[in-house]
Amino acid sequence: MFLHFDGTTLGTAWLAQAGAVLLAALVWASVLRNRPLIPLFSPHPLLQSAGVLVLTQAILILQPTWTAGEKAQGARAHASLNLLSFLLFASGVAVIEANKAKQGPGSHFHSAHGYLGVATGFVLLAQYLFGFLVWGVPGVFGGVEKAKALWKYHRISGYLLYPLILATVISAVYTDFNVNVLDIKLWEVSVAVALIVIGVYPRLHPRKLGFDIGRDRGQ
Repeated sequence: MFLHFDGTTLGTAWLAQAGAVLLAALVWASVLRNRPLIPLFSPHPLLQSAGVLVLTQAILILQPTWTAGEKAQGARAHASLNLLSFLLFASGVAVIEANKAKQGPGSHFHSAHGYLGVATGFVLLAQYLFGFLVWGVPGVFGGVEKAKALWKYHRISGYLLYPLILATVISAVYTDFNVNVLDIKLWEVSVAVALIVIGVYPRLHPRKLGFDIGRDRGQ
């Protein structure tokens, strides 16, 4: 039976969708408008903004799932989208690291964006790894039931990590390349990020985060 993931469209989801699409559109339009493209830099903002768009879908798709079948298929879709977002983010990081390697060892950590990017990258990698192990290799934690009991920690850490990712995006506005070349405005990025936050966080279900209050069902 075909499963429709209502979480990507219902309620405030459309605000998050609008924000994620707006953010990607702002970045892609600005980068592609400023030619020639720089092979060891231009792909970085393109890939990272695409990663945010895909990651947003991975979050929304589980907000909520109702039946056991939806939960299982939703988990697979969530994992697949997270894998895609990981590949996009990792590729973007690889591009900028190649750029820094070419410039020399003194080229790192000259902006808040650089510091946030490194911190976010390590935390995001841990989040991806933990989620994969809980979902795909539950034996690591002593079996399926014990692994399921850890899902709430994956959810909580994910919802805490997401604002850090968005803060990293906002901090990119102050980088030299944006100030001197792309000229994406702070207010433009802030509107996109605000839409994402307003679209995602009111949909949280306390029970799924381990709090015995609020709604009984869903993500």
